[in-house]
Formats: sequence, structure tokens, C-alpha cells
Amino acid sequence: MEFIFVMVRQALERIFSGDIDVWTTVWRTLQLAFASTALALVIGLPIAVWLAEASTRARRAGIVVANAGLGLPPVVLGVYLAVAFYPASPLGRLQLTNTLTAMIIAQALLALPIVVAITAAAVAGLPAGLLEQARAFGASRPRRGVLALREARVGVFAAVMAALLSALAEVGAVILVGGNIEGHTNTLASTVLLDLSASDPAGATANVLVLLALVLVVGGALTFVQQRSR
Repeated sequence: MEFIFVMVRQALERIFSGDIDVWTTVWRTLQLAFASTALALVIGLPIAVWLAEASTRARRAGIVVANAGLGLPPVVLGVYLAVAFYPASPLGRLQLTNTLTAMIIAQALLALPIVVAITAAAVAGLPAGLLEQARAFGASRPRRGVLALREARVGVFAAVMAALLSALAEVGAVILVGGNIEGHTNTLASTVLLDLSASDPAGATANVLVLLALVLVVGGALTFVQQRSR
């Protein structure tokens, strides 16, 4: 038990001493989380709105694909992206291997089914005939999409929250495409593996504590905004 107390004390000392490695990793983790979530939203929200007005067959197929994507193991996506970005592959000339850009792409693809599935479910729960009525009044498809997202904003915020929080904590795919290179492509979650492999439990604990704090702060802030939007 004393070992645990000592480890936590050392971890807190590292955090509050302004350890540049810890805070650089925090910044990189936030960059990855917000950039990948934004990319997933840009792609996923229009898809979710389109599904609301698509034919029954297309809507069902889209929802099945999105829901199946929720269970996609990150390591599976990571393996195929790593192969796609490999220097000898057709995409190799883009030189994305072991870069933050590759990590953002991987995390955005993981977040995309979350955004589509949750937003589509929220839009499907809107009052029957809302979008048809808007169409009857001459609203264009983009305006109907904005209307649907505004009316389903609680569900949209839930999608944002789920995508962002998963991006903060994801490890598998980002390690495979980013390489988990210390000081370059490591995140808070992946740095825990580096610390443990280096027999540095205090460092691992410091990163875990900061990650938990980020999740609580970001999740709490988004929940507050979500509740205020009702």
C-alpha cells in the first residue's frame, strides 16, 4: 500500500512541477482529439441527415453499417491504415507513416460511425413529418439539414461527446499508424505503455491522472452545454 501512495505522490509532483514532457503530450492529445472529432463531424453529420430523408432500404443499410462500425476493433483499422500508408504502398508518397496527420485520419474514421449512428438516431426521433413540412414550404436540402440538426441538438451533442471522449483515450489504431514515438506521436494514453515498458510506474500514473482529469473536464463541459441547449 505504501508503494501506491509513493507512486501517486511522485506522479502528482511531476504534474505540478510543470514537466514539459507531460504538458507537451497533453497538447498533442488535445490536438488529435479535437481535430479528428471535427473531421468526423464534417463528414458524419451530413451523412446522418441524408439518411433521414433517404429511401427505407438505403436508410436501413446505412444505419446497419454505422452500427456495425461501432464495434470495429481499433487495431483492425490501424493495421489496414498502417499498410495503406506504408512507403511501398500507393499512398506511400504522402509520407503519412508515424505522423500526427495519420493519427487524426485513423481516429476520425473510428469516430465516424459514432457520429453517424447517434445523430441518425436523434434525427429519427424528431416529430413525424417535420422535414416533409419544411420541404413543402420550399426549404432546400441544406436548410432542412440544419433544421434537423438544430431540433436534434441534444443527440448531436451526445455524438460529439462520445466521439471526443473516445478520441482522448484511444490507443490501438493511433499506435499502429503513429508509431508511439516519444516526443513526436505519443499521446497520454499511449505514453502509459512507454512508461510501463521503461519500468516507470510514476510516469504512467501521472499520464493516467491527467487523462482522467481531461475526460472529466471535457465531458463535464459538454454535458453542461448539452443540458443548457434543451
